[in-house]
Amino acid sequence: MKKILLFLLMGCMLAACSEKPSGPYVVAHRGYWKTDGSAQNSISSLLNAGRIGAYGSEFDVNLTADGQLVVNHDFTYHGLEIAATDFATLHDPSLTLANGELIPTLDEYFEASLAYPDMKLVYELKSKGEPEYEALALPATVEAINRHGVASRIEFISFSLSACVEFAKLMPDNVVEYLGGEIAPAELHEMGITGIDYEYPVFYEHPEWIEEAHKLGMVVNTWTVNQEEDIRKLLELGVDQITTNEPELAAKLIEEFKAAKKK
Repeated sequence: MKKILLFLLMGCMLAACSEKPSGPYVVAHRGYWKTDGSAQNSISSLLNAGRIGAYGSEFDVNLTADGQLVVNHDFTYHGLEIAATDFATLHDPSLTLANGELIPTLDEYFEASLAYPDMKLVYELKSKGEPEYEALALPATVEAINRHGVASRIEFISFSLSACVEFAKLMPDNVVEYLGGEIAPAELHEMGITGIDYEYPVFYEHPEWIEEAHKLGMVVNTWTVNQEEDIRKLLELGVDQITTNEPELAAKLIEEFKAAKKK
């Protein structure tokens, strides 16, 4: 009996150790790129985010003219419109990111992310809401996610309301957050969207949306919060996630915030 109790106690201790730390959480905006040898939306910035223990790494995805999903923030790359350009042209060795890396494919990004399997991948689809574009990009996204076995790690964000609605249908177990900032949580919830990710001044104007979202079981993220004063204020307002170019600063302030709450 004593041995059984001992094993049960050890199991409980191991379970406690493996539990995810409580939020709020840090999402590294375009990865953690504000460090030597890195660049926004690079493999390097993804790995840096994992190295510092960020909850998630946010990244942006475009679809090329020949159907390749690539990680890049803008709709253009070195002056070339991604949606109108084939992948081979974009992947030319003369066209590099600021740190010398080539533009990453989504496949390369997912493969690299396996080095940090507990880190969330906050996937922003770059879309202007064109039905034809999204009809190609969304299924290709889901196929890549399933092929790489990263479905449990994905949180979707987009400025395209139609993309958010469709992602919620295609992957109902995943968090989907709308970025636009102009729609109240209850209206989004009716559409099946499970989170909001609004630019932080929106929450200064509408702090009540945070409580409204939480009552509906929705996730509240905010972007892009880099100043200490704003990070502290948003923590007090009760956001769940802070997307930032200063992930180490945000992590430090979150720990201070949680410690103060325990007193």
